[in-house]
Amino acid sequence: MYKLRISITLKPSILDPRGKASHGALSNLGFDKIQAVRIGKIIDLDIDATDENHALEMASQAARQLLANEVMEDFLIEITGSN
Repeated sequence: MYKLRISITLKPSILDPRGKASHGALSNLGFDKIQAVRIGKIIDLDIDATDENHALEMASQAARQLLANEVMEDFLIEITGSN
């Protein structure tokens, strides 16, 4: 069993209205040193695979087919643990 984390972020060219709103709110709270905010998502998977490469391939296919919109988002996969 492998534990994987997929970090999904908007591509730099895509506007991030939630990030912009959060940046404004943080500025109003006195966090004026924060220059920019981009909001993404984290997805944790437990995958029953024969080895790390197989687990990474399964996670990559899941991200490409469902979890991330590759037109607007980038994703990064990391193995966070194994049993």
